[in-house]
Amino acid sequence: MKEYSISPNKDASGWYVKLEDAAPVNLYSTKSEAIEAGEKLAEENKPSSLKILNDFHQVEEEKSFQ
Repeated sequence: MKEYSISPNKDASGWYVKLEDAAPVNLYSTKSEAIEAGEKLAEENKPSSLKILNDFHQVEEEKSFQ
């Protein structure tokens, strides 16, 4: 199962969509844009999961795509 995550960049001025522990896939200016893109990637690559992190890199939501 592929694991995607949404996390803020160093100064929280943008949001990364990452696949597992690899380098970030894309950088988005808003968290909502990153979540939308992450959900689309996870949906297209089922089975997968998506972890959404807050500004402090703590998991605030986790979604599964079967």
